[in-house]
Amino acid sequence: MPAEKALAIVVRGSDWSETSRIVTLFTREFGKVRGLAKGGRRLKSNFDTAFDLLNVCHVMFLRKAHGGLDLLTEAQIAERFPTLRQNLPALYAGYYIAELLAEGTQEYDPHPELFDAAMETLRGLGKTHNPFDAVISFELVWLQELGYSPRLDACVSCGLDVNSPGAARVYFSPAAGGVLCPNCGPPSADRRTLTVDAWNALRGFAPGTVLAGQVRREIRSLLGHLISFVLGRRPKLLSYVEAEP
Repeated sequence: MPAEKALAIVVRGSDWSETSRIVTLFTREFGKVRGLAKGGRRLKSNFDTAFDLLNVCHVMFLRKAHGGLDLLTEAQIAERFPTLRQNLPALYAGYYIAELLAEGTQEYDPHPELFDAAMETLRGLGKTHNPFDAVISFELVWLQELGYSPRLDACVSCGLDVNSPGAARVYFSPAAGGVLCPNCGPPSADRRTLTVDAWNALRGFAPGTVLAGQVRREIRSLLGHLISFVLGRRPKLLSYVEAEP
């Protein structure tokens, strides 16, 4: 079988033996790939430091015909993000992105738009005052690509407009997949409330948006709740992303 080539972000790694490592990559061409790097722990291996977490590499690998780990044969570093090492909140945000890519995607299910969003976010994390606003952009792309983009324009249950005159809050249900009107919201067991200001900010959120403190906290809490629902567990790095820098 011929070797495959891909551009990959290193999203996870673990030791396999005294000399080898198991590496999880999120590639633009193939989606998530799990491979064995034989000799990857040797100081003078063919992989050197290419498989450090969050590095971007050009890789070559042999796909296993019947499942199991692929065999990584070559890796060359294409890009690093040194500014993350100088900014602890940004580094935590980068690790959180890696966790979502490792845990929320399927093997050999490519999402080039998600790969591009991850690259753009990682490049910008060390350059922004609050890296967690940039993470929101990535989370929204992650949800959209996985088919869980929340409905925010009208009640997901009955279709009615939830922006009632004088209303201060709206309901949101991860299980329902979006906002709920006052009639449908109370019966929903997992409902959360969101101020109209936060709801409008989330509906109109675009890359580069700077959020006010209270609105940011509301949106961060809501997205964390929704992503935890999608994954079936709370992400390990979520607490670091929710903390104010």
